[in-house]
Amino acid sequence: MSRKSFIYTITAIVLILVFFMVKDTFNQPGVEDMKAGFKEIIKYRNANNTGPVQRIYVVTVKDSVWKEMEDYGNLMPHTKYGNTKVYFFMQNANVPQNLQPGEVNFDPVFNKDCIALYEKSAMSQVAFNKHPY
Repeated sequence: MSRKSFIYTITAIVLILVFFMVKDTFNQPGVEDMKAGFKEIIKYRNANNTGPVQRIYVVTVKDSVWKEMEDYGNLMPHTKYGNTKVYFFMQNANVPQNLQPGEVNFDPVFNKDCIALYEKSAMSQVAFNKHPY
């Protein structure tokens, strides 16, 4: 095999590999592919960029598919040494419109309508609780 054909073969293999890597990158599953019908209602992120970042989300779902809710929580942004919470409510339920940081993130009146809570702690430990209240 001549040197020229060897270089063409290696180039073709590299281009094919790059094509498949780019294709896989753009075809990753996302929230749109989930069947539970997620809709983010409100979110909160504290302004502290030097310490722990706290993210809180309120999301409504059409169907309570527990596995998809946990997958949705895993897709949410998380900062090392920060805390991310996702509260799930059914689509037609009474949903909070205001969030605040701390242990209690919204008015306790809405607790009965919360169907699940996903939480990723500062050490990246995940907790998914069905009917947390």
